[in-house]
Amino acid sequence: MKKYVGAHVSASGGVQNAPINAKKIGAKAFALFTKNQRQWVAKPLTMQSIDEFKINLAEAGIEPEHILPHDSYLINLGHHEEEKLQKSRDAFIDELKRAEQLGLKLLNFHPGSHLQKIPKKDPNYEQKLKDAEYACLDVIAESMNIAIEATKGSDVVLVIENTAGQGSNLGYKFDHLGYLIEKSIDKSRVGVCLDTCHTFTAGYDLRDKDAYEATMSEFQDKVGFKYLKGMHINDSKPPLGSRVDRHHSLGKGEIGLEAFNLIMNDPRMDNIPLILETIDETIWDNEIELLYSFNKNSIPNLGI
Repeated sequence: MKKYVGAHVSASGGVQNAPINAKKIGAKAFALFTKNQRQWVAKPLTMQSIDEFKINLAEAGIEPEHILPHDSYLINLGHHEEEKLQKSRDAFIDELKRAEQLGLKLLNFHPGSHLQKIPKKDPNYEQKLKDAEYACLDVIAESMNIAIEATKGSDVVLVIENTAGQGSNLGYKFDHLGYLIEKSIDKSRVGVCLDTCHTFTAGYDLRDKDAYEATMSEFQDKVGFKYLKGMHINDSKPPLGSRVDRHHSLGKGEIGLEAFNLIMNDPRMDNIPLILETIDETIWDNEIELLYSFNKNSIPNLGI
């Protein structure tokens, strides 16, 4: 098994600090924001910070393909307002260029939200919701294609993260992910990140071997493992199918440890970044160690 586990580490003080923070917790992969994710515009990366990032990365012994940078949460590639959509597209293209400057291969992003308010008491609620979702997915696909065109010659992959489906967030169905890939003008530049908490609260069970295999079989049918470029490894505070996005520490939530044991022993998850976004960063080193221990096909009694 070739598993590369890490966490979403801080880049406070500059991107060059992220590899140092990853090394401190024993990570073999990591995620980061390449700019302040609460701001639309950031200063360009300096050559000094880029060079130091690459030097620190080499010293940490982490390969660029095992880093999964995340774009700003402000970006909505499916926004229904033209001005805000353009702002999101410009910011997303900038994020792709920043990843390329750092020598990275991936950019993780949430697909977007339709932001439409459809009353559930509407007799045509289900159809209107589906129409709103797929109209928005078409806008997201167009945004992705514009970004691919704007970064021709780059090999940075646009990695769509599945969502819990909270509010009007799209990407909570495997069908949504497959649809966006199908609409892509360059399928070599698109991929998927599966978040275990989002997968579970969107209604896909992972808690035992049978449920896990059923979910992964559906993922293969609707998306395909060749597009899986990374995972976010999180337990879930809310229950199955709740459509609520609240992460928990491993083994302390509704998913339980067996799902993570199965992931760590699944060759389909080899050679991709497996990134913790659990809620207590003070135990990330312990959680990384726990995940690696699962390669022995046993769940140790760690009192969690």
